Amino acid sequence: MSQSLSLLYVHLIFHIGNKSTALRSVEANPLFHYISGILKEKECYPVRVNGMPDHVHLLFVLSKNIALADLVRDVKRSSTNWLKTTNPYYRNFRWQTGYGAFSVSVSSYQRVINYIDNQPQHHAKKSFREEYLYLLKESGIEYNEEFLWND
Repeated sequence: MSQSLSLLYVHLIFHIGNKSTALRSVEANPLFHYISGILKEKECYPVRVNGMPDHVHLLFVLSKNIALADLVRDVKRSSTNWLKTTNPYYRNFRWQTGYGAFSVSVSSYQRVINYIDNQPQHHAKKSFREEYLYLLKESGIEYNEEFLWND
C-alpha cells in the first residue's frame, strides 16, 4: 500500500494526583481548550474535552504519527505547565501517573460524546472510582485495583 490511513477514536481519561489541587470551574474550560490545542498540534483531532474537578475525559482521533503513550505524556506535561502559569493556586498541581484509554467504535461515537458532555449529571449518581472501574470492566481491560489509586 502506498498510503497509510487510519481512523482511531480514543476515549482517554486521567485523574489529578492524589495530593494535587482540584481543577476549579473558572480554569476548566480554558484548560479544556488548551488540551484541544495540544491534540491539534500533535495531529490528533479533538472531538470532545470535558471533565470534573478531579479528572478529564478526552475523545479524539489518534494520529497515525504518534504513539498513544507519547501523546498522553505530552498532554499531561504541557497542560500541567500551562495550568501552573494561570494562578498560584495550581503551584502543586499534577496529573496522576497513569491513564485509561478506550477504543471507540463508530457505532458508539455519539454515545461517548453524550457521556463526556454530561459529566456533571453523570457524577451526581456515580463517583469517579465507580465510573472508572465500570469502564475498565466493560472494556475487558485487566487491572490490579491495588495499583489504580496509588500515585
